[in-house]
Amino acid sequence: MRDTRRGFLRLSAAAAVAPTLLPPSVFGAGGQTAPGGRIAVGLIGMGKMMFGHLRNCLNREDVQVVALCDVERNRLKVCSDLVAETYSKRFGTDYKGVAVYRDFRELVARPDIDAVLIATPTNWHALQSVAAMKAGKDVYCEKPLALTVREAQAIAEAARRYGRIFQVGSQQRSDNNFRFACELVRNGAVGKLKSVHVNCGGPAEECYLPAQPVPESLDWDLWLGPAPFRPYHADLAPQDNYAVFPNWRRYRDYCNGGLYDFGAHHFDIAQWGLGMDGSGPVKILPPGHGDAKLLTFVYADGTPMTHGGASGRAAIEFVGESGTVRVNRGFLETDPADLIRHKWGAGDLRLYESLDHMANWLDGIRTRRPCICTAEVGLSTITVCSLASIAYRLNEPLAWDPKAMDFVGNPAAGRLLARDLRAPWTLAV
Repeated sequence: MRDTRRGFLRLSAAAAVAPTLLPPSVFGAGGQTAPGGRIAVGLIGMGKMMFGHLRNCLNREDVQVVALCDVERNRLKVCSDLVAETYSKRFGTDYKGVAVYRDFRELVARPDIDAVLIATPTNWHALQSVAAMKAGKDVYCEKPLALTVREAQAIAEAARRYGRIFQVGSQQRSDNNFRFACELVRNGAVGKLKSVHVNCGGPAEECYLPAQPVPESLDWDLWLGPAPFRPYHADLAPQDNYAVFPNWRRYRDYCNGGLYDFGAHHFDIAQWGLGMDGSGPVKILPPGHGDAKLLTFVYADGTPMTHGGASGRAAIEFVGESGTVRVNRGFLETDPADLIRHKWGAGDLRLYESLDHMANWLDGIRTRRPCICTAEVGLSTITVCSLASIAYRLNEPLAWDPKAMDFVGNPAAGRLLARDLRAPWTLAV
């Protein structure tokens, strides 16, 4: 078929876009354009995480949800019913203006959609983000930003090239405790930094789940997308859609384990505190190599950061020569204790302040001001996660060049910075 998206997806006729599953009956297949200056948004991936984003959007007067997309029909029905119920009460009419799609390409092709939220498995993020930005949409994409470093680079390049407002769903940057902890460290309140410790899950597993019958409501081939083919299993795409988080996060083909899942949150804050957005470590030592008891990153100034080792309730622990800062969700602790009451002076560094991650993105769409967690920031964070994953996988010390974005003298490790996409999917900015 003719490619209308400048070479991003080159598909056979068999893979052509499918019709909408539940075409809106009032406003036509295109849905309803958001009136009154509201930002018209489309949502891709209507699972447990997106269900929260959907309710958030429905509670906002400055946003109108005009399209939903998922490969599972029952999810679409639940979510489209919620949109219809909410807007029928708000607008005083029998609202049926939300369009519903199985294939994300139909959604991003709509010229009346301003912005897209993406909460699909990480395996899909690069293809969907780049497609949306090529089509002129601003994007909020859940973390982890991408499955590989090269895919994250493609997202960052697309945001630059097409002038899009991009927010990574690393919402801890919009939390007072995390920002204050990083400001303490960046302003030298703990003295010269000696070490950083980050607690999060471990590396990915290979997926050997047994085959199960594919539910009639699910397009399993489209769920897999660019990932290698494997039989369906309910652990990956459960039918109790909002009762549990699915386990695809554990596996290399879809997310890359806890290193990516919560690593994308906690290493993100560590990088912020280190002032390393746009850069990263220069050396990675797996456990048992040199003096490393834990996987250890080393930055150019010699500062070590370990995977694990944060004490108490901390997810991230910054240890300086004259103090320590420990931070987690709902938790902030300093040593000495009075650091937590530190007052800022006129010459102190203050970091980007956002009090609401979604509102920060929406404000960026209106003002064209970059968000707190841009694609470039997400690239730096996912690079750290990926370097850890590769070091565990190869079990050898690695040297990294943050400017070249490549390993030094190790082409075998370099090949793991990308992946092969299952035909017919391709990625090009």
